[in-house]
Amino acid sequence: MRGKHKEPYLRFRNILGFVPNNISYYEMALIHRSSAIRKNGEYINNERLEFLGDAVLGMVIADMLYRHYNNQKEGFLSNTRSKIVQRETLNRIAVEIGLNKLIVTSKKNNIQKDNLYGNAFEALIGAIYLDQGYRKCQEFLEKKIFASHINLDKLIKKEINFKSQLLEVSQKHRMELVYNSLQERKCDKNKMFFESEVLLNNIPVATGTGNSRKESQQHAAQSALRKIKSDKKLFDKIIKNKFVEEEIKKHTEYTD
Repeated sequence: MRGKHKEPYLRFRNILGFVPNNISYYEMALIHRSSAIRKNGEYINNERLEFLGDAVLGMVIADMLYRHYNNQKEGFLSNTRSKIVQRETLNRIAVEIGLNKLIVTSKKNNIQKDNLYGNAFEALIGAIYLDQGYRKCQEFLEKKIFASHINLDKLIKKEINFKSQLLEVSQKHRMELVYNSLQERKCDKNKMFFESEVLLNNIPVATGTGNSRKESQQHAAQSALRKIKSDKKLFDKIIKNKFVEEEIKKHTEYTD
């Protein structure tokens, strides 16, 4: 490796702690869809790597928490994992390791940066997985990320308001947000069981259960956030439905 060919490897080595085998995976992880590169008739960006990295990241975190907290129940493990993979945490990690300075985006478009850095971090995990395998992802996350950038004890004490997060998303994209109660009943030992549903622009997106209406709505909101992040077709359908309903309303008012 000489000159400009050596530079990308050194740049990623400083972030990763090891030298990549296939540098193209890591370079792709930093290409936002606004700056997609056309190759062999297809546009190349980091969205597919982000999808893969999201799954690998979730598996590594679940594995680590299962081993680290061997006396904790599923609810605690699931809640802690949610706190780690939330956008706020992943965005912060991406900035701290320097990914924000390397992401390629178009300056012509008004890019929303809410998820930009965290998405690139997930894409980076996907690149490591393809280039080095699961064990290297595990080693990178545990020794490089968790050891230096995540305080688990502090994170565990942090409360996450998923309803508030979903409200922010709905307001940002001018979506109508509604919670419907699907079930309310007594179960064993006089405990209550609640099931709630989230609708965005009148489209059912997710459901959640809990021992209180508030808890069930929080779980429904958490699931809805995950779905609209990972399913672009669903997100587009929700946005489109808003305009369809507005057109129907205008037409109805006109005919009246």
